[in-house]
Amino acid sequence: MERIITPNNGTSIGNRGISGAELGNELSTLLRSGRVSLQNVQSGLNKVLTLEPLTSVKDLVIVGDGPAAEEIFHYCEDQTVRGYRFCGIFNDGPIEGMLGSRRMGDVEAVKAFAIQNRIDIVYCALPGTRRQDITDLMEFCERNTIRFRVIPSADSFIPVVKTTDLEFHGAVPVSKLRREPLDRSINRSLKRTFDILFSLGVVLFVFTWLFPLLAVLVKLSSRGPVFFKQMRLGRDNKEFVCWKFRSMRMNREADVKQATKDDPRVTAVGRFLRKSNLDEMPQFINVLFGHMSIVGPRPHPLRLNDQYRDIIDKYMVRHFVRPGITGWAQVNGFRGETRTPELMERRVELDVWYLENWSFWLDLRIVVKTVTNMFSKDPNAY
Repeated sequence: MERIITPNNGTSIGNRGISGAELGNELSTLLRSGRVSLQNVQSGLNKVLTLEPLTSVKDLVIVGDGPAAEEIFHYCEDQTVRGYRFCGIFNDGPIEGMLGSRRMGDVEAVKAFAIQNRIDIVYCALPGTRRQDITDLMEFCERNTIRFRVIPSADSFIPVVKTTDLEFHGAVPVSKLRREPLDRSINRSLKRTFDILFSLGVVLFVFTWLFPLLAVLVKLSSRGPVFFKQMRLGRDNKEFVCWKFRSMRMNREADVKQATKDDPRVTAVGRFLRKSNLDEMPQFINVLFGHMSIVGPRPHPLRLNDQYRDIIDKYMVRHFVRPGITGWAQVNGFRGETRTPELMERRVELDVWYLENWSFWLDLRIVVKTVTNMFSKDPNAY
């Protein structure tokens, strides 16, 4: 789907020819973006080389009470400088001790609080006998890209990770719902370093000659801007502007209709760009900005997120990591149009598998597979 950005001067393009001034303006925009990108690259490299944390402080709340909840509170208070910030505790009854003054409401109230305050992590200290409340809270967190942490107990019914993957917050064992290799700072640093170096190489050795050529071809293919920009959701549900080369003629359905096979809106040049993945090349700028990664779940238009987040299990889990220019689902045949909920469900399964099984070598494998796919016939590339 495409959302065409009207030229800055606001003039109708319906009866205009393609002028040198228009093309110059488009290329000037690209060059300005490139200068800003280099500044972001320098900042990103400084963060990596100095081992500065690549993520912000995580806001968290605790649901339930008892010794385990108090121990987690102390642990998080001690770890504030390392990335945890305690924001309150929720329990259906009064809480004894020092946490009593930090009680923000009952268990049900945590949902509105978490949304309004952009909470990152919910620690669940409820007893396993409250199965329905725990299940409801877990599903709420999954739908809203909030990490859910469980304090295992003898009567716990929620499957937990292997004992070797348990984290100890103080003396309290804490389990995640899934294994997340990119939750470790060293893995995030490795992935971000690769993103910056790979993208910088593409910018320096490919953009300098290929971008102007593709910009001219797009401009000559039909009236309209060279680039198409659309809001997408990134990691932790943060919106960003995703860049692509425009592959369609100007149309009113860009935000509501996906590209289909033999779509008349796609230009001849656009068809080549889409089949070869070259329409995605401006997203290396997004990678340098930190909005995206080379490899990760493909970012969907906001309308698709609204359509599927409540009907497909774990749909929003894919937003725990940065979206990618290419991804595990794409190299396994699930790219392009999603005609049915079943196709989207399968894509989400592959995206979640990638999140749970990430490794640097898996990223390299996906990059190589993406390049080889550019020279083969993909039936879903249209």
